[in-house]
Amino acid sequence: MISFITFVASLVYSTDFLIFACLSTVLIVGVVIPLVFFYLRSKCRRLKEKNNAAKLQVGIFHPYCNAGGGGEKVLWVALQALQKQFKNADFYIYTGDIEATPAEILEKVAKNLNVKVDKNVKFVYLTRRKWVEGAQYPYFTLLGQALGSIYLAFEAINKLVPDIFIDTTGFTFTLPLFKYLGRCRTGCYIHYPTITKKMMSRVSNRQAIYNNRSIIARSPIFTHAKLLYYRLFAWLYALAGQCSDTTLVNSTFTLEHLTELWGRPLHLVYPPCDVDHLKKISRLKEKPRKIRILSLAQFRPEKDHPLQLQALYELREILNDDFDNVTLVLCGSCRNSDDSTRVADLRDLSKHLSLENNVEFRVNLSYEDLLEEFRGAYIGIHTMLDEHFGISVVEQMAAGLITIAHRSGGPLLDIIETSEGSRLGFLASTPEEYACVVKYILKSDEEEMNEIRERARASVDRFSSRKFQEEFLRAIDPLFK
Repeated sequence: MISFITFVASLVYSTDFLIFACLSTVLIVGVVIPLVFFYLRSKCRRLKEKNNAAKLQVGIFHPYCNAGGGGEKVLWVALQALQKQFKNADFYIYTGDIEATPAEILEKVAKNLNVKVDKNVKFVYLTRRKWVEGAQYPYFTLLGQALGSIYLAFEAINKLVPDIFIDTTGFTFTLPLFKYLGRCRTGCYIHYPTITKKMMSRVSNRQAIYNNRSIIARSPIFTHAKLLYYRLFAWLYALAGQCSDTTLVNSTFTLEHLTELWGRPLHLVYPPCDVDHLKKISRLKEKPRKIRILSLAQFRPEKDHPLQLQALYELREILNDDFDNVTLVLCGSCRNSDDSTRVADLRDLSKHLSLENNVEFRVNLSYEDLLEEFRGAYIGIHTMLDEHFGISVVEQMAAGLITIAHRSGGPLLDIIETSEGSRLGFLASTPEEYACVVKYILKSDEEEMNEIRERARASVDRFSSRKFQEEFLRAIDPLFK
């Protein structure tokens, strides 16, 4: 065994081996990779010529187009605007929702998101979507999902090479394939940065959070290794971002962080919020006896629904007898089995905290049912740390709910003004703070709350669907010229 190790060591450090390694590297980098690149590029050109389309073809990458969340609202309202503006174009959605027919997808969009698009939109079905899901990568999740998105993009480009490619999900690593292999004009709408310097700072400070396990936070060696991994990934992410001809971002939070990483011009376009319908919901001036607190967010880990249950637990401690009249209603959609498991875990947590009589779960409810929840609620709550924007926060304000959101991200920078005299809602960060704010709202006089409500409803027009479509078309127009 020792003699074998000695042989391998002598081989590695021999001059012949070093020459061989250098020549192999030059051969791979200088010959093999360029040959593969030009072969794939030629293949994409042949696919495009074979298609021989008479109209301009626009491919929109959104693997979860049937999920029914805020990101999907952006997709469909944007598509609605594009179809009206560019009638000489055919629009294709790259989707992994292979279990749903085009008619079923469009029906759900109209029913759950209240958006009606031209039925001429076409769907390119992708079968490799599971490779972009975080559950596939218990370790090195960011890198795994990035490589998975490239793998999925290869499937997409082999099925359709469009003239214009737009990513509306944040899978930035798909852009180089379509730009350099497909020779497409490229654009993207970024909901949130995949990585930020703030994330790196949390790792550096050894802060345990949902994307930084406690075992890593406790270990200096693991922390330095993860920090190196994050810095390398951020560099690759910035390189991929340079492949976007037009980049739109949804909030000041995303704008600041991406500007720091990418160092290139970005267009701030707030996402579309259904404020027109919600502002028509009538509100009584009197505070209701039964208080319903509405939470509206997809059941994903970063939305931090457990914080809402913990806040409700703290509220019981300080509200005493009045607590029996308070109900937390958790509304949201489930994308997959992981989300459904998350809902089951939240139900168990509510029972563990003895809150089951004060908590309701409304999963995948229709738009009409959601409107009923808006009518019945008095307070809105949102608990995601560094929420990139916060469509549901805007919708709660538009519906006349007294809204409490996390003191970070979009709610802090773009949506909720908290200075006295111009207050639009409240911000909090811990369960105790959320509980104290809820108690303050319930104990305050109705005139003060009505003034906050009216100011909040008057402020949301800047986030309307009409405003989004105008700004989106203005920013995306260069791709079509």
